[in-house]
Amino acid sequence: MKITTFNPSVLTNDAESTIELFKSLGFEQTHNKAENVDVEFSAHRMKNEGGFHVDVVEVPALQQTYTAIRINVDNYEEAYDFFMSKGFREARGFAPSTTASSKYAYLVSPSGFIIDVCQHVRKN
Repeated sequence: MKITTFNPSVLTNDAESTIELFKSLGFEQTHNKAENVDVEFSAHRMKNEGGFHVDVVEVPALQQTYTAIRINVDNYEEAYDFFMSKGFREARGFAPSTTASSKYAYLVSPSGFIIDVCQHVRKN
């Protein structure tokens, strides 16, 4: 398994205020991905001039804000199996899912931190 990107991700039901905070820190939105398959969400990818990224993911159903580590990989199944073998569990309410452009799962470590393991699916 190769890690292709690694950055913080904020999951919230109020993306606007979080996006504004990161804009004031010099981040700009590079793209937005909205889905409503298993869970309605809108993922705002942001980047600053130093090359750092942060994702602000708006999920209207959330009751509180969470912070996660986004780990993009080249092999989702291998990464998922690796983290599960280390005692991670699937986050409640966030079953592993597939969108038109990715496979992902929110996993919780034994100590409680959250990762979003993700693989981009390339269109042929």
